[in-house]
Formats: sequence, C-alpha cells, structure tokens
Amino acid sequence: MIDFGEYELESSDLSDLAELFKVFGDSTRISIMFALLKQELSVGEIADRLEMNASAISHQLRVLKQAKLIKSRRSGKNIIYELADEHVVTIIKQGVDHILE
Repeated sequence: MIDFGEYELESSDLSDLAELFKVFGDSTRISIMFALLKQELSVGEIADRLEMNASAISHQLRVLKQAKLIKSRRSGKNIIYELADEHVVTIIKQGVDHILE
C-alpha cells in the first residue's frame, strides 16, 4: 500500500495508472480526443478531420474505449463517439496547460 495524500494505492492501482498514461502517449489518440472535445463524431467524421483511414481510427478508438476515455452509442447505422466524462476533459486541459507554461 502506498499513501499518496488522500489516496491509498495498491501496486496494481499504480500499474493501472501507468497504463492509463500510456494511452495518452500516442499523438493519434490525442488528436481523436481533441476532436471529441468539441462534439460527438462518427468514425468517418474523425477520419476525415484527421485525414486518416477509418480502419486506423477504429483501432485507436478501441484502445481509447478500453481505457474508458471515450464512450459510444449507436445512431442508425453509425456509431457515435464522445469523451467519457469531465475527468477526461480535465486531464487533457491540464496537460495542455502544463506544456504551455
């Protein structure tokens, strides 16, 4: 058990946290999350905005979804993606603030 202020973390919690930060270590995934900051988008819309193929975007969306950073819903034949919650927005904004200091 590691005491980190208000948190008491097991070593498995630290591993999970490290895995979460690894997901942020890819510029394509960061670009996808930036696109989703503004609005919900389908795979095709994300691919168009990032000028990438839909297959590559779908792969990265799976990684983001497994990390619980995005969520999806069906709209007709399309799957629409959005950021999972305000925690994700906060992490992104804190990261931007940090690099711009």
